[in-house]
Amino acid sequence: MSRPLQVTVWNEAVHEASGRPASMATDYPDGIHGAIADGLRELLPQAQVRTAVLADPEHGLTEEVLAGTDVLLWWGHVAHDQVSDEVVERVHRHVLGGMGLLVLHSGHFSKIFIKLLGSTCSLMWRNEAERELVWTVNPTHPIAAGLPHPIVIPHQEMYGELFDIPEPDDLIFISSFAGGEVFRSGVTFHRGRGRIFYFSPGDQEYPVYQQPEIRRVLANGVEWAAQPDVPRVAPAVDHPPREWFA
Repeated sequence: MSRPLQVTVWNEAVHEASGRPASMATDYPDGIHGAIADGLRELLPQAQVRTAVLADPEHGLTEEVLAGTDVLLWWGHVAHDQVSDEVVERVHRHVLGGMGLLVLHSGHFSKIFIKLLGSTCSLMWRNEAERELVWTVNPTHPIAAGLPHPIVIPHQEMYGELFDIPEPDDLIFISSFAGGEVFRSGVTFHRGRGRIFYFSPGDQEYPVYQQPEIRRVLANGVEWAAQPDVPRVAPAVDHPPREWFA
């Protein structure tokens, strides 16, 4: 019998620690990381799910934790600059070695996502509690399994193009908003041996991570990104012999 998947949900948790909005207290009594972890435990009962936050020693992402993590989920918003460069380098090495990474919502501006993608990862945004429709444009992808078309999110922060990222390996979801904007809201990348899935819905002011459809997206993403049998060794950079170019 194969071992259970090991999943770590990371959240900066700055709002939770410094007086959060009333909506967060109602929608996320155990923090956003708690809601995400609850959804994964519900849909992936075979997985072992832990949480970690910015204020933990080494942000809760020690070498031992990462070595034992098949998939890391990353939610950040206003504290990207407070994440230690040493921890970013550690996470980067593990992703290249085969650890899966799900980057959520404002995590597009995280140090680790920018480092892995090599671009600004900037986008257009507006927060007016608009309706978001998440359209599946790659229904055969495993991350899209079992989802309605479209997913309807009643209230959400608008993210719009241009989204400054490299060409994705897979474009799975495109979102449209009440204001007319569209956004590549679900994309995948491969870096080294690691699999990366970015999924944009999930602003802290709305109960997005309580929606069953969104929880299914994240559970599917974890299963897709997990490679428990891949040895955690980053690919070597080989330089061809000089005589090849003589």
